[in-house]
Amino acid sequence: MFLPPLIFQAALEIEWRHFRVNLPVSALLAFPGVAIAAVVVTVAMHLALGWSWIGAGLFGVLIAATDPVSVLAAFKEMKVQPRLGLLVESESLLNDGAAAVGFTILLAAATGAGATPLAVVGSFAWTVAGGVVVGTLTSALLLLIAGRTEDHLVEITLTTIAAYGSFLVAENFSMSGVLATLTAGLLVGNVGWRGAISTAGRPHVLAFWEYAAFLANSIIFILIGGHEAQQPLGIFVGSSALAIVVVLIGRAAAIYPLCGLVAPTRLRVDLRYQHLLVWGGLRGALALALALALPSDIRERGEIIVVAFAVVAFSIFVQGLTMPWLARRLAIAQQATET
Repeated sequence: MFLPPLIFQAALEIEWRHFRVNLPVSALLAFPGVAIAAVVVTVAMHLALGWSWIGAGLFGVLIAATDPVSVLAAFKEMKVQPRLGLLVESESLLNDGAAAVGFTILLAAATGAGATPLAVVGSFAWTVAGGVVVGTLTSALLLLIAGRTEDHLVEITLTTIAAYGSFLVAENFSMSGVLATLTAGLLVGNVGWRGAISTAGRPHVLAFWEYAAFLANSIIFILIGGHEAQQPLGIFVGSSALAIVVVLIGRAAAIYPLCGLVAPTRLRVDLRYQHLLVWGGLRGALALALALALPSDIRERGEIIVVAFAVVAFSIFVQGLTMPWLARRLAIAQQATET
């Protein structure tokens, strides 16, 4: 219910031209980056807290996805260079998909389905490629229909069908609903504006999806808050503190080495940008939504939800609020103003 508006709204505002240029870096940070960060967190939670491998793995994957909403808002106010904002947003979009796919595969392994290496590779390929294909076909069909009307209410309805329809069709065939919705959002936001969605309807569509994403975020935090109010949080303080530290370590272990791989190329990422990518890797609604989706037979489910909430809260209130200070400290905002 909550993932399609979160993913679709973010994808809707990404310009394909800039997205394509930085896609190699974004994909590197999103797919291998999620894997590296998840492995670091998984090993630490298993060895330090005695969590089962499957419980630690599920937590490692779900907490690896970033949500840069507050960071991007700060970037806009400080007028940082467009490439930095694009890297943060595009990586977040792709690692949402990577985390959701990894989460699905681990859940299948937890139930004993598709646990062989060959089956995992095949499942990953089917999940990723299938999600992209479903998102492309669904959005193309809906845009074809949208081109026959200029009624903004009909256009909003058709984009809603594109977001949820692509997600549900993909999930029905065991593909990635997140990647399907992501693909649909990219197509609507780049192809749709060229005629399928009317000029008058565009601001209505954007406003609707901005509100839909806001509403989904709000409801998720309310649900988590209601859940946390019934938990004896004191017992999980140590687990939460450890998780916050290892999540930051995992983020650094992913960003710095992977950015080092592209350093000799024209896609190199400035070291100051890397610092901001590490500290600005906020966690948000996707991590909480996946935590709530954990089946009840996962032994650590209750603790995972509490710890995930603690990591998200820390990232928003500590990392998010200190981002403007860090950007000024690194002279990112000043440079953008001068150029």
